[in-house]
Amino acid sequence: MVKTLIGALLLVAGALQNPTVDWKSEVKKAGDGWQLVLTGTIEEGYYVHPMAAKYVGTTLAVDASEQVQTVGSPVEEFEPSDYKGEEVVVGTYVIRQDLALSGEGKVQVGGTVTWSACSGDQCNMPEEYAFTADVKLPSTGGSGIWSLILEAILWGLLMLLTPCVFPMVPMTVSFFLKQSGSAAAGRFKALMYGVFIVLLYTVPICLIIGITWTVGGSAVTADIFNWLSTHWLPNILFFLIFMVFAASFFGAFEIVLPSKWTNQADKGSEKKGLLGVFFLALTLVLVSFSCTGPIVGTVLIKSTQGEFWTPMVTMLAFSIAFALPFVLFAFFPTVLKKLPKSGGWLNSVKVVLGFVEIALGFKFLSTADQTYHWRLLDREVYLAIWIVCFTLLGLYLLGKIRFKYDSPMEHLSIGRLALVIIDFTFVVYMIPGMWGAPLKALSGYLPPMETQDFVIPTQPLAVSAATAPSENTGTLKLPHGLSGYDNLENACEAARESGRLVFVDISGHGCVNCREMEARVWSEPRVLQRLRDNFEIVTLYVDDKARLPQDKWVTTPEGKVLKDVGRVNSRLVLDKFGVNSQPNYFILDPDGNILAGPRGYNLDADAFVSFLDRE
Repeated sequence: MVKTLIGALLLVAGALQNPTVDWKSEVKKAGDGWQLVLTGTIEEGYYVHPMAAKYVGTTLAVDASEQVQTVGSPVEEFEPSDYKGEEVVVGTYVIRQDLALSGEGKVQVGGTVTWSACSGDQCNMPEEYAFTADVKLPSTGGSGIWSLILEAILWGLLMLLTPCVFPMVPMTVSFFLKQSGSAAAGRFKALMYGVFIVLLYTVPICLIIGITWTVGGSAVTADIFNWLSTHWLPNILFFLIFMVFAASFFGAFEIVLPSKWTNQADKGSEKKGLLGVFFLALTLVLVSFSCTGPIVGTVLIKSTQGEFWTPMVTMLAFSIAFALPFVLFAFFPTVLKKLPKSGGWLNSVKVVLGFVEIALGFKFLSTADQTYHWRLLDREVYLAIWIVCFTLLGLYLLGKIRFKYDSPMEHLSIGRLALVIIDFTFVVYMIPGMWGAPLKALSGYLPPMETQDFVIPTQPLAVSAATAPSENTGTLKLPHGLSGYDNLENACEAARESGRLVFVDISGHGCVNCREMEARVWSEPRVLQRLRDNFEIVTLYVDDKARLPQDKWVTTPEGKVLKDVGRVNSRLVLDKFGVNSQPNYFILDPDGNILAGPRGYNLDADAFVSFLDRE
């Protein structure tokens, strides 16, 4: 207690003297991360001690938070000087600290530098410099979010052509034609109609994420999304739902929400004013559920990789695209006359969606299969299902297969012919994959190549003995003939023996973007050569459900016991690297200090080479 009080008094006294070091601080982009740079100009006639000094070394303390985490240890830059055999710093003194910043908008980085300046044998009392720097982060990250947004928009627009949505167009036009009032009031109601549709789709997911984030922070939200996207129960449930919907689209039965819900919503739409507009929007959302439900689920599952904003942004994009045609029809009712009438073509759309539902549904089963190592859906089995599914789709479009409610097809239209060509081209593209072709365009959807039992041999890639897995963790197969570790300590130990660096691959069995990075970036010769020759690779799967032996269980400071590989890796990744999404990549020295990273999903191979070279 006395020692603490004396230290505090010394700091106060030091603050009253003129500073002997003039500090400047800034936070700047450094590769895929951020770096705090402190530049100090030491007053002539004085020297300070570097951080490694035994008694009065300079110290740096960065204020940590959910948005700001330090990465590795600070690095000092100065011209070495000597005073009585002791290393000291004179002139200019630079301290660099790598940071991992998360969130969006303005993030504040703060902290203090403490030092004692000396002149000859006399040293001043400790001095302190408090710094703050504001960093503006982008609202959404990387190209991955934009691909998800584009996919959500395309699905939202496509939903207009589904048999449970298209019939709502005349109802929408009829409603707005019957509304009395000025043209300006009509346009306002049409606009609000679209706003209500967007809110009815977006608000529920925002509430779910907001509540979990408020209750438990980012870790709880990430855990929930990780469970939703990788646990066998939701994945099997989604698989069964997709199969049921596919059977419904093929005409086996009709799926509708309880008539009481839709009737009440439809009755509410008879009210005047904005309340009637709201109930019309609610009717549309409820009636269209049987077509939009599975697609909404697919979009959300693909965007729930531990991110806070991504699911909300993708749902917002989907709902805006879905609502846009209805707003336009409400603005311009006469456009309805130019649209095709409902008929047999709508049932054909429904059947086509049924085949698509089957293909998408097996992705959920594959995710559970990978995370629990069931080996039910190896790559060639998964491909065989898709090849058969899309072959049957092509035969249906040719009129060789008919379902219960299909109208007779007297001739093949140009539109159908175009779809047939596209479909069978896709089938032909997939067939070589049965013998090991990489199929890069589908890399995110297929099980990894390591699960395939038969691959036509190609020239093998040499893997040195230094990259052989340890006896403690067993063999870890990696893409393209690479091998490595599933344990960070073993990878660092191998790096110390081989003199290489450590490449950390934060991945997931159910991670679509991880598979795409492996297929389209890792496969590049320049990348593959560097991974093979310059690094010990460790892959940390954050969704692996394999049970650990009891001696490897981890107990968190909160008292929670982590018993499976994925949970232990997730905790390690969050604590050491400050990230909770995948893919993410880091480069470490053999002692585990971070040299570069994080680097997330980005298909630019040249940039990845620069990252590996730490340029």
